[in-house]
Order: sequence, then C-alpha cells, then structure tokens
Amino acid sequence: MMTDTIELARRLRIHALNMVHRAGASHIASALSICDLVAVLYARVLNVDPAQPAAPQRDRFILSKGHACVAVYAALAERGFIEEEDLTSYGQVNSPLMNHISHAVPGVEFSTGSLGHGLPFGAGKAAAGRRRNAAWRVFVLMSDGELDEGSNWEAMMFAAHHRLDNLVAIIDYNKLQSLTSIAATLGIEPMGDKLRAFGWCVREVDGHDHEAIAAALAAAPWEPGKPSMLVAHTTKGKGVSYMENRVEWHYRTPNSEQLAAAIEALRG
Repeated sequence: MMTDTIELARRLRIHALNMVHRAGASHIASALSICDLVAVLYARVLNVDPAQPAAPQRDRFILSKGHACVAVYAALAERGFIEEEDLTSYGQVNSPLMNHISHAVPGVEFSTGSLGHGLPFGAGKAAAGRRRNAAWRVFVLMSDGELDEGSNWEAMMFAAHHRLDNLVAIIDYNKLQSLTSIAATLGIEPMGDKLRAFGWCVREVDGHDHEAIAAALAAAPWEPGKPSMLVAHTTKGKGVSYMENRVEWHYRTPNSEQLAAAIEALRG
C-alpha cells in the first residue's frame, strides 16, 4: 500500500484525467478537488482490505458526490481492489466502472448519482452498526452543492438524535456547483453554525493539507455521542491551473492538448 499520500493524490489526478479524456466524460474538476481527501482516506484512515472487500469489520466509505467517481476508482486501483488496467474501461458499454460510482465495483459500498442520498444511506449504516455494537465507522464524502437537498438535513437530524458518533461526514467545500457558485445558487453560510445547530461536532480544515485531514479523521469521533462533520475547504480543479476555480470544467472534457498540459504539470 502506498503511504506517501502526496504522491498517491498526484497519481489519482493523473488517472482521473486519463479516464475522463478517454471516455469523453465530464466532472473532472469535481474529482480533482477530492483527490487529496480520497488519498488520505484510503492510505491512512479507512480500515479496508482489498483481499476482503466485504469483510464484516471493514469501515464503510460512501461517495455521495457520485459524479466524482474517477477519483475513487483510481484509489481502488492503487489499493488493489481492482486492476489498474480496469480503469481504461471507465464509461464504456458494459463496464462496471460507470460514470457515476457503482457498487458493482469491488470496494464500493453504494451506487450514487442523484445528490442527497449518500448521507441518509450512511446514517442508516451507522445506525445498523450501533445496534450491532460494531467497531467499524461510516465515512461519507459529500459535495457542498448537495446541501441544497433537504434529505441531507433530515439525515443530520436523524444522526444527531440517535447519537451516531460512528458516522463521519466530509464536505468537499470547493464553493462551486454545476453552473455557478454556491453563494449565487443557494447560500449556505454560516454553514458551521448551521451544522452545529443540527447537533453535529464540526471541524474545518484545508482540504489539500494531508496532515490536517489525517489528524482530524483519525481522531473522530471528536465528541462522544455526536456525529462528526469535517468541512474541507478545497479548490475545484485542484492541481490543473487552467481548471482551478473555473465552473465550466464541471462538464467539459479535456482534449488531447489540454490533457497533455495537465499531466505534464502534475508530473512536474
């Protein structure tokens, strides 16, 4: 297993770019913003075993922003859940590596596409684990834009009411969604105050600072009897200068020249 998470995140970004380009797909900027979070999760936090992807004692990880699946597929390949060559089938007919994350892929807990489903499902998983007195934790990686969905706030109330401190949610707070900024679409600030008012313990980190991410996630639950919410401040399109903070890269596909420039920059 690769323990250098900086190098792992770089590799995830290169995989993601190649996959999206090859498939003529989109959502690359959304994937690039979470590569550091995903690298730390899979290399330093999650208790998962590629040899036993369905082991009962495993931690459960749910990617709620399923459109950013290439980052997780790449991590699963790097960890050995799937073969690296499997990534070439992403987005192709009959491939289990669908354009939104699919539980047909070993190591994927739950298929997501429509936003607002991951946290409710994760809260249910955490409740099941609590009833079984299980030691595993549930991690849910969400987008900031999906906080527009009321189902998330219902799930937050449920999790707090049932004192699900085995549940850890992470918000990829890159401040952009599909067509414009979060603030212009439906403002969510003061977000931290709102999350705390819903009964969660909240911390905020630089979502590209690996040590800060690892320290926060490894220490969860931060308060007994409360679910944990990590607000990760990120840059959409992180690592590729011409994509960073550019809303149009939510849906664009890099052409051959753009792909080459991005990979050259990442390889330094």
